[in-house]
Amino acid sequence: MKKQTILWIMLSFLGLSSTSKMNAQDWPNLEKYKNANAQLAAPANGENRVVFMGNSITEMWIGTHPEFFKDHPYVNRGIGGQTTPQMLLRFRQDVIDLNPKVVVILAGTNDIAGNTGPMTLEQIHDNILSMVELAKSNGITPIVCSVLPAYDYPWRPGLEPNIKIPKLNQMLKKMTEAQEVMYLDYFSEMADDRNGLPSELTTDEVHVTKAGYEIMERMVQGAIDKALKDL
Repeated sequence: MKKQTILWIMLSFLGLSSTSKMNAQDWPNLEKYKNANAQLAAPANGENRVVFMGNSITEMWIGTHPEFFKDHPYVNRGIGGQTTPQMLLRFRQDVIDLNPKVVVILAGTNDIAGNTGPMTLEQIHDNILSMVELAKSNGITPIVCSVLPAYDYPWRPGLEPNIKIPKLNQMLKKMTEAQEVMYLDYFSEMADDRNGLPSELTTDEVHVTKAGYEIMERMVQGAIDKALKDL
């Protein structure tokens, strides 16, 4: 057996295949939007640019209803599977450097799922707080969204997100009150009696159907309009 083959088997067993090594080298995935950011022109005079920062729920939004982003000066910077520490590391590149007036932050469910390792609710709260503070210090108005309902995670069942998400959302609401920024409560509008998403709003208990995005669009548009009016 060739040495290269043996090495590949060993690396794969340790979770260090070439793909994993690449991910480790660019853990926050700064490369994903690097070129798109470089090609994005500075906001035009009077342009009310808004950046949507998030995970797969944000990233898949543009595929499910691209018109929402094409018809507005909205920039989608969601990355599937990401957690708040990853978003925090790319916040300057993917939000601040794009010079938006508003950033919509929707994050936290993948942290509860343990996608990048164990995370406490306090740590999730603190990472989102850091994003809020970065936005404010750079003249960007943050809108902090509640984590969407999830009864369970199909890729990692048994973690009780239906219990943990409401607790995290209460922490985020208190944080936004202390920071005097807007809290957008998707959860209360979309949750069923299990603290999950009803079947018509989700494909897998976590991700959102077009009907779910329609609710979110109505709510976030109102929040954006209010935030811009208050500038």
